[in-house]
This record gives sequence, structure tokens and C-alpha cells, in this order.
Amino acid sequence: MIELSHMLYEYEIDYDTQNSYEKGLSEAFWQFLVIPEDNDTQEVSYWHFENNLGERNSVSENGLGFKTVQVRSKREIDHITFNAHFKLTKKEINPFDFELPADLGDELRILNSLDFKVDHEPYLRKTELTTLPEKHTNIFLFDGNKSIFENLVDLNQWAFMQLYFKTGVTAVDTPLEEIIDKRHGVCQDFTHLFCAIAKQNGVPCRYVSGYLHQGIGFFGDSQMHAWAEAFVPKVGWIGFDPTNNLLVNHNHIKVCHGKDYTDCAPLKGVVYTLGGNETKYSVLVKAAEQQQQ
Repeated sequence: MIELSHMLYEYEIDYDTQNSYEKGLSEAFWQFLVIPEDNDTQEVSYWHFENNLGERNSVSENGLGFKTVQVRSKREIDHITFNAHFKLTKKEINPFDFELPADLGDELRILNSLDFKVDHEPYLRKTELTTLPEKHTNIFLFDGNKSIFENLVDLNQWAFMQLYFKTGVTAVDTPLEEIIDKRHGVCQDFTHLFCAIAKQNGVPCRYVSGYLHQGIGFFGDSQMHAWAEAFVPKVGWIGFDPTNNLLVNHNHIKVCHGKDYTDCAPLKGVVYTLGGNETKYSVLVKAAEQQQQ
């Protein structure tokens, strides 16, 4: 038997954020969720995180097991910049590398079983950002003559066609009703809509935050990208990128997952200031030479 070789892709990522405080601040605490995870398809070989004031970092795991970087400052400042640099290797992914079920009823029996619902409760649970408005609960219904996977592929395409990618028109907490009615948004909005509909149809679904190599014309923000992972019975978690109508592949570099954006926010913080503040992000993902494994 001949074992097929896997292509390896090397990436370098620069993540920068500039925080400015109108009236300065006397004390602050920032937490970053931006380090790519190590998993079956990707391995981080190097990472570095620094700020222009030389404040020390501490690293820990959050409640979902993902690495976070914390920075604390007790000095009077009016701005601070953070820079992170990562190097990693990704394996080529074939998202279709499994057989569709012969018995569609068997899939539904698994989805409807109590054990399955208990095991996957966190990602079946609807959150404020992944609950369909009452008037839209039937906006996309699964076809009983298709497998769960085929329905999810259809949903991915439907969300891609339903919304128009447009920056600057939604915020991280824009409700789904507004996104559905106005039909535009960014990757987090596409992903929340996908997750809400998958859950509405009984499929566990989680929100993923990460980086996207946009070298071949994908849609994505100048910040971090978002996509979904849905659980297919007897197969496992499969990644769907409704912003680009893609199944997740080697161009998607995962940082973390959670129930929605709230679990995956790249930056959280507490600042003591009386004035307004502004945060600017920039992300650059560069691909190096590909290698055969």
C-alpha cells in the first residue's frame, strides 16, 4: 500500500494592535487570545509577544483550554502598542475524507438521542448571538433526504448567498435579526448565522476564531477571521467558512473555539480612564514555501 504524502504549508503571522486613550489611564489589564493552537493539522514552532512599554507578559490557559497572554500596567500612559509574531506549519486537509452514511435515519437517531444531547450540550445551547429571531426560526430547514453533512454544505452556501460581506456596518454585538434583515456583515456575522441555524436543526456548532491566509482572494477582515465547526455524527467536527463558501482547509489557522464571539474575543481588558479609547488592529499572514512530508 502506498501512503500518500501530505503537503506542508509554512506561515508567519504578525498581529498588531494600537490602543489610544483620550485622557490617559492610570492602570490597565489586557488579555489576548491570539496564539494559534497546536492540533492535528497545525503546529506552532515559534511565537513572540511584546509591547512598546516593556510591560511583562504572563501566559495561562482560559476555561476552554486555549493559551492567553495577560499584560498589566500601573503607569500613567495615553497609548500602548502590542505586537505578536507567530511561525507555524499546517498540513494539507481533505475535508471530504469520509464516507456519507448509508442510513440517514441513523444520523437523526443519534442527533435526537439523550446521550448525544448531553455530550454536546455546550454547543447545542443557543446564546444571545446564536439565537434565531422568532420570525426567522424556519429561515433554513434541513432536507430530510440529505445527510447532515450535505445539509451543512448547503447551509454554508446559503449563508454565503444570503449576506453580503461589508465592513463597518455591524459591531460584535449586532443582533441576528438586524443581520438577517439588512443582509450584510463580516465574518463573525456569517458565522453566528451559520451556528444559529445549525443549532436550530439540532446540530452542535461552535464559533472559531483564527487567521486566514487571503492570498487567493478570500473575504476576510484586516483583523482576525471567524468560521464555524459543526459536529457530524460518526465523523466529528468539520470546519465551514460561510463568508467564503468553503470547507475549512490549510488556509485557515485556528486560534480557539467557543459558543460565540464572546468566548473568542481576541482582546479583553479592564482600563481605568475617564475618556474615550480607540483600538486599531492589523493582521498579516504570509505563506512561505510549501514542503512535501
